[in-house]
This record gives sequence, C-alpha cells and structure tokens, in this order.
Amino acid sequence: MNTFEEKKNLLLDMIAFSTVDGQLHKKEYDFLFVIANELNIEKGGFNDLFHQELPKTVVRSEFQRIQQFYRFALLMHIDGVLHKKEVHEIHQIAISMGLNPDAAKRVLKKMNKAPNAIIDPKVLLEIFKEQHN
Repeated sequence: MNTFEEKKNLLLDMIAFSTVDGQLHKKEYDFLFVIANELNIEKGGFNDLFHQELPKTVVRSEFQRIQQFYRFALLMHIDGVLHKKEVHEIHQIAISMGLNPDAAKRVLKKMNKAPNAIIDPKVLLEIFKEQHN
C-alpha cells in the first residue's frame, strides 16, 4: 500500500464489513485498530473513519485482492461468531474483487478448521493459484 488514501480506503472497506451484522464487537474494533497502527494511521484519524462514507476503489493486483480478502475473512472470524450476513457478504466481496469463488470457499473452509482461523500465507496463495490451472 503506497498512499495514505489507499490505506484509508482499506480501513473504510474493513469498517463497512465489520458492521455488516449490525454490530461492531470490541474484538473487531481492536483488530481494526491493530491494522490502522500497522498502516501508521493514528487513533484520532482511525476513529474518524467510522463516520466517513465508503468510496468505490479497485485493488489492482491479484495479490493485493487476495490479501484484502484474507483480511476480511480474519475480521469475520475475530469475534468468534459467524453471522449469515457476514458469510454471504464475504462471498459477494470475493466475486466483486474478481477472485475465484471456489478458491474463496476453500480458503474459508480451511479457516473454519484452523485454530484462530489463521492459515499459512503460502497455503492461501496456493489455493488461489490452483484455480488458474
């Protein structure tokens, strides 16, 4: 991520997804705050994002889209409760990002079986690569 605008848009996307079930859980907020810190966005600026509209942006490279999808999937699991709205929305997000829906389903299945929903980044990329063949 190169620009502040790209970082901000990433967080705006994640904030919108985190509230798709109608609530923002403390664990989701904490997870988003960790991401904001990694992106060098200060707490005041981070909190302001909760009051901004979501701009339409396109993540250009497939690698970036896969990373973003995985961030959404981690956020979906962070509160320990999988809501139907979240599951439906993450599938729609994968499709809108141009990611293979079958690969997205496989990733989500692996995450459901993994402790803390974390899977190896190499496995994540391999699942999406397999769909290219």
